[in-house]
Amino acid sequence: MCDECGCSSATGSETNTEKTFEEKVQDVIESIRPALQGHGGDVELAGTDDDYTVKVRLQGACQGCPGATMTMKMGIERMLKEIVPEVKEVIAVD
Repeated sequence: MCDECGCSSATGSETNTEKTFEEKVQDVIESIRPALQGHGGDVELAGTDDDYTVKVRLQGACQGCPGATMTMKMGIERMLKEIVPEVKEVIAVD
């Protein structure tokens, strides 16, 4: 990526295409974690499926929270789909 504007320059796009789907998803999950940790929660990537479904494990305050579904769908899933368009769905696992 270009340092000035973030566009995909020839050199930057080479790095992005080398990453697997799961690596791209993991990068996004890692960028989301500090916000959840700031509220006593956390999220862990449990895995990905061949159909581009992402499985996450909510932890800490997020586990069992009434707002966890909203956090997962409107926060985690939305962000993942924006950055990794191949993502079909995000589901929580135990």
